[in-house]
Amino acid sequence: MGGGVTHEAPALADPYTPGRGDPAYAVTHYDLELDYKVSSNRLSGRAVLDVRVAQDTRRLVVDLVGLRVSKVSVGGAAARWAHRGARVVITPARPLTRGERTQVTITYAGTPGPVATRWGDVGWEELTEGALVAAQPNGAPTWFPCNDHPRNKATYRLSFECDSPFDVVATGALVSSRARGSRTRRVFVQDVPMATYLATVHVGRYVRRDLGPAAVPVTVALPPAVERPVLHDLARLPQMTFHFGELFGDYPFDDYTVVVTADDLEIPLEAQALATFGPNWLDGNRRHERLVAHELAHQWFGNSLTTATWADIWLNEGFACYAEWLWAEHADGVPAHLNATTYWARLSRLPQDLLLADPGPDLMFDDRVYKRGALTLHALRRRLGDDVFFDLVRDWVATHRHGSVSTEEFVEHAAWHATRAEGERGGDDVRRLLEAWLWTQPLPMLEPRA
Repeated sequence: MGGGVTHEAPALADPYTPGRGDPAYAVTHYDLELDYKVSSNRLSGRAVLDVRVAQDTRRLVVDLVGLRVSKVSVGGAAARWAHRGARVVITPARPLTRGERTQVTITYAGTPGPVATRWGDVGWEELTEGALVAAQPNGAPTWFPCNDHPRNKATYRLSFECDSPFDVVATGALVSSRARGSRTRRVFVQDVPMATYLATVHVGRYVRRDLGPAAVPVTVALPPAVERPVLHDLARLPQMTFHFGELFGDYPFDDYTVVVTADDLEIPLEAQALATFGPNWLDGNRRHERLVAHELAHQWFGNSLTTATWADIWLNEGFACYAEWLWAEHADGVPAHLNATTYWARLSRLPQDLLLADPGPDLMFDDRVYKRGALTLHALRRRLGDDVFFDLVRDWVATHRHGSVSTEEFVEHAAWHATRAEGERGGDDVRRLLEAWLWTQPLPMLEPRA
């Protein structure tokens, strides 16, 4: 049913991804029934969104780009809708009131593909044989209708049917698989709340290999032709799961999967309880092991603890980058301070025009965010000492498990731990230290240990 007036939809308060998200409601659960034909890259789907209304409203705005809606209902009743660009404006048969819970059902189909953004193409990507989703930061609407904002975390059920010769890996536990003729239907369930950009699906010709012993089950899905170099480069991944568990607290999900595509990829990618590498990053020489550590660390920082807004992205990338240095310190005897001084020298020669706590959308994926974020944590570690610092980190992870976090919350969390250890003066010192690293442009000096 088409029709109705198209209004300018308000975005959630995040200028980094304007035109995404609707503050009028939150999605608590997505139930997705998808059918995919590999040869034609054709996707058809039915999405049921369990919605909690946040404010009285006469309409709901859903994000969906590149696919065509054919039917919409709200609360079981047909609803008017208008699809313009990446926004589906839905007008229910009656106004919705704050606190109300209802279901929005959307039937849609089309040829999915990535959406062009200032950070490059993101979202659904067709491969030589198969497909993958790389949605960070705003590519989730290229394959399912959603309220696309990092702090809107929901549980998921994904039913995905495609041609039987192909394997399918998706975020969530595989709870059923049934072949019917030339096609196979698989159902995945994600019971832990997940941001839309962390949902993914992979379609390819894979074999599965288990790695271990590890802190949690670790599985690698990969093309048979690259098995030897890939498994060589991932050989120390099980050890990483134990070490990061000691440093950050227990691994936050039930398992961990690494998908290696047949096609080369520009960068590795993280999703919830899953990471993706192209074979170019796992070539048998262990040259990129730091990235294996980086993507694993995102399971704590980014996936369990998700940024409240994209301005807080250093909380994802700074921790993941610092985890690279922590792994090198543990596994290879390379002091984190050596990496810190090396990268401090490099950053000191670059333009000093970055605010780490609010880099702006153009710089949110700048390498300076990653490295300055790691340096911020290293400076905090040197100021507090290892015992207080890692106690702070484990408490940060445990306190906000499967929730959303902000820079301001981290500063207060760190100051509280410093106050507990050293008194009010310690808390004030830590606030000043973090203020310099987060909210001023010039690169602070790395101070000696306290």
